Amino acid sequence: MKKIYYNGEFITLENFEIQALLIEGERIKKIGSKQEILKYKDNETELMDLKGKTMMPAFIDAHSHFSGVANNFLKVNLENCKNFKEIQEELENYKNENNIKDNEWILATGYDNNNLEEKNHPRKEVIDKILPNNPVVLQHKSGHVGVFNDKALEALNITKETEVQGGVIEKENGILTGYMEENAFIEYQKKVPMPNLNKLLEAYEKAQAKYLSYGITTIQDGMAYTSMIPIYKELINKNKLIVDLVAYIEINSRNVFFEEFKDNIKKYKNNFKIGGYKIFLDGSPQSRTAWMRNPYIDDDKYYGYNTMKDKEVEDAIKLSIDTNMQILAHCNGDKAAEQYIKSVEKYNNEINKLRPVMIHAQLLGLDQIKEVKKYNIIPSFFIEHIFYWGDTHIKNFGKERANKISPAGEALKENVLFTFHQDSPVIEPNMFETIWCAVTRTTKNGIELGKEQKIDVLDAIKAVTINAAYQYFEENEKGSIKEGKYADLIILDKNPLKVELDKIKDIQILETIKKGKKRLHFTYE
Repeated sequence: MKKIYYNGEFITLENFEIQALLIEGERIKKIGSKQEILKYKDNETELMDLKGKTMMPAFIDAHSHFSGVANNFLKVNLENCKNFKEIQEELENYKNENNIKDNEWILATGYDNNNLEEKNHPRKEVIDKILPNNPVVLQHKSGHVGVFNDKALEALNITKETEVQGGVIEKENGILTGYMEENAFIEYQKKVPMPNLNKLLEAYEKAQAKYLSYGITTIQDGMAYTSMIPIYKELINKNKLIVDLVAYIEINSRNVFFEEFKDNIKKYKNNFKIGGYKIFLDGSPQSRTAWMRNPYIDDDKYYGYNTMKDKEVEDAIKLSIDTNMQILAHCNGDKAAEQYIKSVEKYNNEINKLRPVMIHAQLLGLDQIKEVKKYNIIPSFFIEHIFYWGDTHIKNFGKERANKISPAGEALKENVLFTFHQDSPVIEPNMFETIWCAVTRTTKNGIELGKEQKIDVLDAIKAVTINAAYQYFEENEKGSIKEGKYADLIILDKNPLKVELDKIKDIQILETIKKGKKRLHFTYE
């Protein structure tokens, strides 16, 4: 089947302008003037009049947690709670409305201590007061910390003697509070029983529809555990994936994944592939667990902390080389960035061809940008931290340091290729909000954060299209409108290069096209 799109505006992201394009099958067959392209029309060609709307390449998700987005459909949403009482009400209502029996697990997500009236994390007593007979887990919006109630601690055999390297299990007067950070929270969250497979499959389909509704056709699962293998196999075997899904696996689980997905290692089969490994080097700045070279502003002895030792990071880099797999490292603080850069430096001649990625790079120092370039590290900035937590960063680091968060302007100045992401489900996978944030750098309280780090709209678009394709080694297949590339495209109600900057976040995606096929209707609520 052939399709010709015409009578619209095109953002190709290549060094040419077009008036129309021809799609044949899954790929862009021909681009050019309207007159030239219409010559290819035959009886089987479908003519698509854009009626002045804008077409551009579909978005590519440089980092998120697809499974997290899916699982959030099965959790209590605490995002709008303003205090502990409202959290309790949401949990209690959820149990009653869903007829959840005693001893059944209840999972909740989205609370943010920075936005609660108490300016603190709810501890287990807050949960136990209203749900004493259910194991309950509350996950912080960042995904890096959270709370287990007494029933959950008991079910997971967590005691006051339990310790986890690179994590915190909080105790007061020798008694567990239920609050955990980083490796401790992540490790025990993995041990929570999974929902049944049918419920999970339905949730994954909703998650896929959500990404498509935001114009995203390539998605990342940014930390794949062995518990996810059954659902991946269901998605593959039942051909449920419309998008391309790239999983980055827990490094210690590689042998299991390689055995289960022999045909999906670094290549797509049924729209799924194993892209490489993921490691965590620190936490999050808004949770005060990012690992810093200089202390947090209100405590000259507190620097956050690391989650991996130097030798462990070096071993991960070496394994990446030995198995010829890309590696993604979560680094929020500049000390974590330093640890990663030094580890890459040790193996630079071998690792640079694998395009190592620094995920988040929130507080990557301006002095570290040249090192990132030297060692071919791709920083993927979580740029929307500026809007969602910029005011918190000012409080934690001071205005001068906060101004340099997500230094996209400096990276552009030094010709460093970078990408943007939303770390969903931390926030919605809203690419136009991300682009808006990169060009305005405004916090929730309306404070401009780092004027010199602003970039223009076109460079921001590249960070979530053609640059992200490069990050995945797919720059010859995706990311721009070019003959021979996949017809992964979106149609917009307005041209982002022509609207007022503050209107960019309001641009609507009218159609998402994956490999030439329309994906117009989305249902995920």
